[in-house]
Amino acid sequence: MRMRSPKNKTEILDTCEFYLDENMFLNDNPIYLEIGIGKGDFILNMALSYPNINFIGVEKQTSVAVVAIKKINNYKPKNLKILISDVKEFPSFLLNKIDLIYLNFSDPWPKKGHAKRRLTHENFLKIYDLLFKKKKHIILKTDNADFYQFSKKSLLDYGYAIINESLDLHNSNIRSLPTEYERKFSSLGYKIKYIEVEKKP
Repeated sequence: MRMRSPKNKTEILDTCEFYLDENMFLNDNPIYLEIGIGKGDFILNMALSYPNINFIGVEKQTSVAVVAIKKINNYKPKNLKILISDVKEFPSFLLNKIDLIYLNFSDPWPKKGHAKRRLTHENFLKIYDLLFKKKKHIILKTDNADFYQFSKKSLLDYGYAIINESLDLHNSNIRSLPTEYERKFSSLGYKIKYIEVEKKP
């Protein structure tokens, strides 16, 4: 179902103080990036919970980003920036700057012919290579079992090693702040799949 934008969408977008630009952050703290921020619950709560880490939330749909921006405006965290962009069009000033990438409940693109659109396909992993500062570090969460298996195989085939994994996150010892989709799917009885992987330079 398509998310509805607030009636004052243009005003919210025009007055947002959190757009990412080449100035990035005025410190040397680690930078964690979430691709596909949804309503912004996860990235906002992470920024508020970990003030010594910088966070970037990426969203390609303005109708979705505006909902997150409206929420972020209420808290104004200094360690959070928003980028409205397609993954394939990241600005050059992001190259070699990212310490960790979150892929939370990405579109699974279930049809076999759409595999190349999945954010864990090799084509996207090559893009992430350009973003990482040194060690490559990805955390993924999803409710979709097929997407999870595809992603795990893709990551391992690409040279990543598993650091943490659970097929039932909420009944594991792994601690991870929830997203809005995570709360929704979990309440419906879906088990949340989680995998954390790393790849040395």
